[in-house]
Amino acid sequence: MTDSSNPTLPFDELTRAIQARRSIYGAISGLRLDRAAPGEAWSSLAYRPEFVGDTETGVLHGGVVTAMLDESCGMAVQVALDGTRAIATLDLRIDYQKPATPGLDIRAHAVCYRVTRLIAFVRATAYQESEDDPVATATACFMIDANRSNMLTDRASALGVALPDLEAADDPDGPFASSPFARCLGIRTGNDDTLVMPFSQQIIGNPILPAIHGGITGAFLETTAIVGVTRELGVEARPKPIGLTINYLRSGRALDSHARVSIVKQGRRVVAFEAQAWQDDPAKPIASAFGHFMLRQAPGLDEG
Repeated sequence: MTDSSNPTLPFDELTRAIQARRSIYGAISGLRLDRAAPGEAWSSLAYRPEFVGDTETGVLHGGVVTAMLDESCGMAVQVALDGTRAIATLDLRIDYQKPATPGLDIRAHAVCYRVTRLIAFVRATAYQESEDDPVATATACFMIDANRSNMLTDRASALGVALPDLEAADDPDGPFASSPFARCLGIRTGNDDTLVMPFSQQIIGNPILPAIHGGITGAFLETTAIVGVTRELGVEARPKPIGLTINYLRSGRALDSHARVSIVKQGRRVVAFEAQAWQDDPAKPIASAFGHFMLRQAPGLDEG
């Protein structure tokens, strides 16, 4: 069923609309829709120093991959539909296959393989040189007609404003001195073992609402989990992400976000954790995450 107030877009016009009316974060990150087919989207993201999660290795922050896969999955859903219906991520699962090679661009191929009346199901692969050698894989569910704001058809002054730069402010003595991407997001330590991500223009997904980019909320939860687990276990080397499932519960509004993590189970090599993010009320989380980390024996040494 289409919305008569928003006419169906021909496919070529639909892909041009996706390329032009992007999320704010997607646009400033440089994420590109390279080509599309009905229900499929191929995208790419150039390597940038601001995307690094650990300056000692130059490896991308896992949250960069999460945000790219989230938006790429959204593109696949959009080209599976007719351009008249708003969508929002319900849940997103990321499985990390291997670290991204420093200096290389990252690519994604997303397929919307089933659409029901209200839900779209997607799978995606992030890779660098070959899709057969993935950096990460993802599955996601999107809600159709999630709100009244459709970025592809609505007109708003927010879509025409000058884009902010994605910058990692220097903070050599701060907790994220070696994580430029965390500094790009402005993440800082809060009270009672929480982290805080201040609202800013560069983390916006839908500029009409406005709402925080779902992939950035996922990146914030992952960062919170890494910092919290490292601190609670008292280990020197930060753990290696294995998998992360994010459930989106409410829109992230134009407010600061807070997050906390708890360890569910600790083994000799693997840690299971839960994390929650909220804004003005901890009893009303905007997103929750469950995942696993592999413990490292020493910095730069992976097990498994």
